[in-house]
Parts: sequence; C-alpha cells; structure tokens
Amino acid sequence: MKLKIALLPGDGIGPEVITQAVSCLQAVEDTFGHQFIFAKAPVGATAMDETGDPLPEDTLALCKRSDAVLFGAIGDPKYDNNPNAKIRPEQGLLRLRKELGLFSNIRPVKVFPTLISNSPLRKEIISGTDFVIYRELTGGIYFGEKYLSEDGSTASDLCLYTEAEISRIAHLAFKAAKKRRNKLTLVDKANVLESSRLWRRVVTEIAGSYPEVALNYLFVDNAAMQMILNPSQFDVILTGNMFGDIISDEGSVIGGSIGLLPSASVGEKYSMFEPIHGSFPEGAGKNIANPLASILSAAMLLDHFGLKEETDAVIKSVNLSLKKGVVTPDLNPKSKFGTDDVGHFIASHIADAEDYRGLNRENIGLGKSTII
Repeated sequence: MKLKIALLPGDGIGPEVITQAVSCLQAVEDTFGHQFIFAKAPVGATAMDETGDPLPEDTLALCKRSDAVLFGAIGDPKYDNNPNAKIRPEQGLLRLRKELGLFSNIRPVKVFPTLISNSPLRKEIISGTDFVIYRELTGGIYFGEKYLSEDGSTASDLCLYTEAEISRIAHLAFKAAKKRRNKLTLVDKANVLESSRLWRRVVTEIAGSYPEVALNYLFVDNAAMQMILNPSQFDVILTGNMFGDIISDEGSVIGGSIGLLPSASVGEKYSMFEPIHGSFPEGAGKNIANPLASILSAAMLLDHFGLKEETDAVIKSVNLSLKKGVVTPDLNPKSKFGTDDVGHFIASHIADAEDYRGLNRENIGLGKSTII
C-alpha cells in the first residue's frame, strides 16, 4: 500500500515522540512491502514562532493532500500562561479538526497487565478494563460563539449541537459496539443542559437501528465517578466534545500513564492520529518522553487503512517492550532507557515480535537491539 502521511510534530516533546512513531512505520514499510511517503510541516507554538499563525496555510494544504496526518503535541507555556494572548497554539489544532472535518475522536482505554501496578487504582478494580471513548470533536462549547464584555467582567461560551452532528458520531459508536461487546453508554448532563437532552433523544432514536447493542445513560459527574469505581463495566462511551475531553484524560490515569494512550480523529474524508498527552515542555530535549502513545497512534493509523497484520506487529512489539522493561522513566523510575531506546527497540522487533528470545540490555542502551 502507498500512503502519503503528513507529519505535524508540533511543540515540546512532539518532535521526539513522532520521530519514534515514524521509525516504527518505516519498519512496517520495510517488513511488509509498503510505501509510506512522509512530509513534515509546523503547527502550534512552533508555527506561531515561525509565521505568527498556529496553523499556516501550507500546513493545512499538506494535510488535505495527504492520506493521513500523524500529530505530535501542542502547547507552550509562554502562550498558555498569558491570559491576554489573542492567539494560542491550541487554536491551530481546533481549526485543523474543523477544516478536515474530523468530527469523531476515538480514544481506547486499556490496562496493560505488565503495568497494572503503575495505576493509582487497585488491581482488582482495574483488571479487565478495555473500553473506547467516542468524543464528538467539531461541535459543542469549544466551537460555539464566544462573548466577553468590554469591561472584561462577563463572559459566555455557547454550547451548540445539531441533530446531524450527533447522528453521524452516534452511528460510528454503535457500529464499534457491535464489533466489541454490544454495550454503549451515552454520557451527558441531560438533567440540566438542553443540548444534552438533544443528544439523548437523537441517540435513543438511533439505538433502534442497533437492537443488539444495549444502550444506557450516565450523567457526566456519575460517569467520572464510575470510571474510578468500576472502569471495567464500560465498553463504548459516546459523549460530546467537552465531556469527552475531560473523561478521556481521566481514563488515561487508569492505566498508570497518560503516555500510553493513542487516539484517532476521523471524518468523512480525512483522518488524524495523535497521542492524547500534552507537549510536556519541561521534558523536551531530555530523551525522557514516553513514545508509546505516539507509536500506538501509528498503529491506529495502520488499522484505519485495514492493515491488520501490520497493526498487530506494532502492538506486539509495544507489549514486548513493556514485558521486558524497555520503558521510559515515567513507567519505571529506575529505567535507564530513553525515548530513542524505546523507539528503536520496538521498531527493531516489529518484523517478528513473537520470535523474541532475549535482549542484550547493554546494546539496547547503545541503540542496538540484539536477539540472543
């Protein structure tokens, strides 16, 4: 398969983790006989420093002529901590989602058995956790009309949704549930918000087309609590933009590190894949960033294009790195492996992770994986 992949490294640790994801995709390319054509462009604070625009027109044009986008991270304290900033890096990401029509964000939350002790929750609570969050991405309060009074003392943000916006992501979520365990949970605030009542009506109507899928409802505050008390109860969670933003970050803690969770953002024509973690600017350039979420995002890219064997090869190699302790310090404070070491190990074992027989740790530290 031939794919054109736009690379948007972004800010902070973004360039470091995306480099490792690309290495893994190149390993897939070599092993399975594909052709991946990569092209890089600036976005976020990096783009603002270069052009004054968090999403330059050239970057957007590159994304639109590519088959997929691989995104790093976005955000910089010099903009984030300035309340008077008129333009922020995150505006580039929001506009990119809107311009590409990426209306559905898909975030899997799964506990890796080898890292279960890293979770702040007890083993018996999180064992078996495996769910996916479908978050509406281009509507709601993040994109609604914003108002600030002239004296700065009053502000508002409009949460606007249409039936069409809700319907298109609801169908995706129900189809995903059919392929999983036939359970879908709608997370809303229908006891207070009119927009949530619209969500509930539309999703309930659509549920009639998927009789095999059990639909239940949770208010967002209860859902946040249930994700901590009993996360394994969930299969597919469907929710709006802001609620999805919040509970997906909460879900990232279940597995023990936000550096483990990938995501996909898809629309009718375009798709983008990115780790859910932030730019972690204090860790930039120190070779300590966890690249697993970025690598697993690359795996989601492969899966999106139907490359199942290739996807499995990446996931098996990631699992192998976890099993053998080839991880960054966020997962093991005693680890001497850096971002580059972890990425190199995974890329080196993509060809045949099942045939792994041993690891020469000294060579891995030197950037040379060795099967013994």
